[in-house]
Amino acid sequence: MSDPRSQSIFTRGAVDLSALRDRAAAASRTPAQPAQPANGSAGGAEGAAPGTPPAPTLPGTAVTVIDVTEATFQAEIVERSMNQLVVIDFWAEWCGPCKQLSPVLEKLAAEGQGAWVLAKIDVDANPRLAQAFRVQGIPMVYAVLGGQPVDAFSGVVPEAQLRQWLDNLLKASGVEVAEPEDPVLSAADDALMSGDLDAAEAAYKKILNERPADGNAEAGLAQVGLFRRVQGIGDPAAALAAADAAPDDIEAQFSAADLEVVSGNAELAYNRLIALVRRVFGEDRDRVRQHLVGLFAVAGPDDPAVANARRALASALF
Repeated sequence: MSDPRSQSIFTRGAVDLSALRDRAAAASRTPAQPAQPANGSAGGAEGAAPGTPPAPTLPGTAVTVIDVTEATFQAEIVERSMNQLVVIDFWAEWCGPCKQLSPVLEKLAAEGQGAWVLAKIDVDANPRLAQAFRVQGIPMVYAVLGGQPVDAFSGVVPEAQLRQWLDNLLKASGVEVAEPEDPVLSAADDALMSGDLDAAEAAYKKILNERPADGNAEAGLAQVGLFRRVQGIGDPAAALAAADAAPDDIEAQFSAADLEVVSGNAELAYNRLIALVRRVFGEDRDRVRQHLVGLFAVAGPDDPAVANARRALASALF
């Protein structure tokens, strides 16, 4: 199976949760104990009746896995899903495939540290919940957001596909999802930070040969060039003083701008070279523009200072 969504069951008709809500509302008028989370964290306030929104948890004690029954369905799934993604795992003790899928879901929920909640429903103990969700075979997994099912799949799914499915759902719910680490890029970055510029350059170029649009590799390669130029400057204070004393000396301005970027004053560097663009013409102007664009690459295109400097450069050029 290439995508868990390919086995979506929503083509068989919408899931109607109104009957479950009605029964949960009726149950909330009689004393009942809320279900306890399977991972030992409290799923709601102590003594709270079903239908009461789950109480917020303290940092480090985020709920990740809970056991849900018909009595706690409203609070633990419908109301909880108003604030975070809830993934329902329909399972049974006798189900062999469930014993393959459930541990993976539980591991991913623990890794999520409360970004989403895994709600486990035993179909034997809660047949009406299984019927309401039209569960025809298990394991069956539903994603619930805003009180409504938004996606589902059945059967055992490889962990890598589960991760992608969850990432897409979390992004849709507004949760920022960390991109997985790229070991090749990390190795290149490590070489750069250790000062092995030759190894870093070779690694970044290899990445760009395979992925020409990789912005991180482009920025890394630009940093290699910057560090090489700065190493040849000598006394930074003297270089900056020389640039201030000769504002039209292009090479002096390049050295000063490089030093400013390395020292964390990139905006000063950008302004320095934009001012120089306004004072020079022809080939000199193009040289300054290219050097400035190279410094933009060090920061990357998403840096707001780069965006502002690009606008200023455009104004200076035209």
